[in-house]
Amino acid sequence: MAKAPVAGEVKTRMVPPLTQEQAADLYHALLLDQLEHVQRFPSVELYLVYTPENSASLMKQLAPPNFKCLAQRGGDLGERMNAAFIDLWQLGHRRVTLIGSDLPALPLSFLETAFERLATSTHQVVLGPSRDGGYYLVGMNQSTPEIFQDMTWSHDQVLAQTTDKLGKLGIRPALLPVWFDIDSFEDLMQLKALSERSARGALKRTLSYLEGLGLFDRLNQSDQ
Repeated sequence: MAKAPVAGEVKTRMVPPLTQEQAADLYHALLLDQLEHVQRFPSVELYLVYTPENSASLMKQLAPPNFKCLAQRGGDLGERMNAAFIDLWQLGHRRVTLIGSDLPALPLSFLETAFERLATSTHQVVLGPSRDGGYYLVGMNQSTPEIFQDMTWSHDQVLAQTTDKLGKLGIRPALLPVWFDIDSFEDLMQLKALSERSARGALKRTLSYLEGLGLFDRLNQSDQ
């Protein structure tokens, strides 16, 4: 699930300290790193589900050759995610996961676990909890539109409200390890720590861009 990397439309919570153009460039780097990284996950069909609809030409240029592109449909995020599941099921897929485009390259073991859980009759929903109280991944093997309905998005109770909805439906979701997305300047602290341990190869554009801006130097100074 991705937005076109247009200034003023993405990563707006990082403005300031970034300019709108810098925030869009950062999002662009995160998106390209994620698309390249996910290609390493075998035996799946890959889709870039994008918004806005009039960005089709741009998004097709950004997508690697083995990605198919689909326009998002609907109003809020919940409607658009539910529509993406419907579109992909209509294309014949039975196990579907959606991930965000503004994540540090997601460990492929998380995706492997998600599809393994969806291959069983025990779990019809898989969620990847994010550190901000939302989720970075949602997967299903059958329609469960209720989890997208009457939701307020972008707050720290999204995961809790979603699991509560599932509980009322008698559904126990499988939960993946916690991960994070880049929504604020503070999130760069987590990215900086991650980059010092591993995954530099999967985040080469993002880290190079941040280093070029001198943001890691500023973070080092704030640590002192």
